[in-house]
Amino acid sequence: MESMLLFGSDLNKIKNADLVVYTAAIKKDDVELLEAKKLGIETCERAVFLGKLTRAFKETIGISGTHGKTTTTSLISLCFIKAGFDPNVQVGAILDQLNGNYRIGESEYLILEACEYVESFLHFHPKAEIILNIDNDHLDYFGNIDNIKKAFSNYVKLLPEDGLLVYNGDDANSKDINKFSKAKCVSFGIKNTEANYVSKNIEFDKNGYASFDVYKNGTFFDTFKLSISGMHNVLNATACIALCDNYNVPNEAIKEAFLSFKGAHRRLEYKGEFEGVAVFDDYAHHPTEIRATADSLNRKIFNESWVVFEPHTYSRLKNLLEEFADSLIGFDHVIITDVYAAREKNTFKVSAKDLVDKLIEQGKSAQYITDFENIVSFLKRSTKKDDIVLTLGAGIVTEISDMLLKD
Repeated sequence: MESMLLFGSDLNKIKNADLVVYTAAIKKDDVELLEAKKLGIETCERAVFLGKLTRAFKETIGISGTHGKTTTTSLISLCFIKAGFDPNVQVGAILDQLNGNYRIGESEYLILEACEYVESFLHFHPKAEIILNIDNDHLDYFGNIDNIKKAFSNYVKLLPEDGLLVYNGDDANSKDINKFSKAKCVSFGIKNTEANYVSKNIEFDKNGYASFDVYKNGTFFDTFKLSISGMHNVLNATACIALCDNYNVPNEAIKEAFLSFKGAHRRLEYKGEFEGVAVFDDYAHHPTEIRATADSLNRKIFNESWVVFEPHTYSRLKNLLEEFADSLIGFDHVIITDVYAAREKNTFKVSAKDLVDKLIEQGKSAQYITDFENIVSFLKRSTKKDDIVLTLGAGIVTEISDMLLKD
């Protein structure tokens, strides 16, 4: 069967497909989906398709959590590759070492992101799981944090007794999730010194890259160094170490993988510079993620920071307006552009201007600029040598970073 990745609508290619896989974000009246059904071509929702795929492997490793899935999945995948385990991989961003977002190996290992949106991960058949964190997100579907926690507990229950659960001992919503599983359970953390794997003596270099010691059950385990910045990535790396150790991945393979990983695309990705101004791009679209990105950025050496934030979905902006304003305080200059609606219509009576007003209420200088060309012109007039510009969001705001770097 030939696989095809289509951008936009192309009904001519649909007729040659054996199977059409669609995501939860695709609406029922999508023209390609309707065409496939009209032609009698089998269709399958992506989570269901992946669920069937996970049945084919003896060692399916699902990395889940509200934040950090892509980075942690990437780290684990590279560790397994460096160890010679030849894993199959599916990750949610482009990874340079894979020349894409997937890898086909010859082993029984399948490493993949397990997304909680619309409880997609409940279709999976995992042998091992990582729960990175549980946070208030996708409230358009879940409604409240209790429903989110219930979904994660149901996911954990999928593990067999001879499986493995690696969970965040620092996170209030995750630290007791082991009670829902009969599998082997190991915890990781930084603040919780009672966790099975704890990172200590954390130091950052001028790029914001951390070196740290890991203690296993209270005993020194080894020292590791990252080539990505931020305290949150130390925690992601600690989760990776905990899982890899339980899969007998040698420490030297872990260290080599950590040094080689410069980040997945759109995860504080360095895009280039103009007139001495460094340009970065990041996918963060939740207040917790924005705080983590701000922490990572502020560990670098620079003059002033300029963030261009594109809110992602009206429901998320409405439910987390105060939190978004608080999370953006960590940048020197803030520009807000229009909401990227994604799957939604604006029935929530909220706009990007509301976020600007909230920031101004808190004493932060913030600008509301809708046109991308105007944002680029403003930044080129306002920034100085050794400043940093960051485009932030899960929508099309990344286009601005590319526009800034054009001659």
